[in-house]
Amino acid sequence: MATTGNKNINAKLVLLGDVGTGKSSLVLRFVKGQFVEFQESTIGAAFFSQTLAVNDATVKFEIWDTAGQERYHSLGPMYYRGAAAAIIVYDITNQASYERAKKWVQELQAQGNPNMVMALAGNKDDLLDARKVAAEEAQTYAQENGLFFKETSAKTASNVNEIFYEIAKRLPRVQPAQNPAGMVLMDRTVERNASATCCS
Repeated sequence: MATTGNKNINAKLVLLGDVGTGKSSLVLRFVKGQFVEFQESTIGAAFFSQTLAVNDATVKFEIWDTAGQERYHSLGPMYYRGAAAAIIVYDITNQASYERAKKWVQELQAQGNPNMVMALAGNKDDLLDARKVAAEEAQTYAQENGLFFKETSAKTASNVNEIFYEIAKRLPRVQPAQNPAGMVLMDRTVERNASATCCS
């Protein structure tokens, strides 16, 4: 969930998608401005944080980069539970990864936070000659399912910062609770006095 305080927003963001789609590379590019050509597969999940200034607020993303291997799929709900945002990543050169991304979208719609900001990222747009998924098809799918869509490239940094900034702009600005101290205890002295005289 996104929580606020004095225009500071903490937001849990999860990246989901098939193995080899470039989820870790997108996060590494966003957080550290780096790209590693042969990134090792994530085991379980990796955690990062990054702060952005957006409009009138400061957004601190708590980023969970999940493993894409099928054997880790059952761990997905543990990472997306309570998330304010999700980036579902597919590889534009791999049709199967796009189909898998659509399954993640369905799962988030059924089980995720109903106010979750979701983005569909068609990664590896530096490999246009090997494209298997048309941008128009993904754009239409995203619009029909309440997501926003960008094609990205962690290698060239194309649209990487933009997708995170767009998520930050779309996060709901939740109002802080009126009573942040916790529960309110009522004064019950009148009741105690009445019950104390019943048996004397």
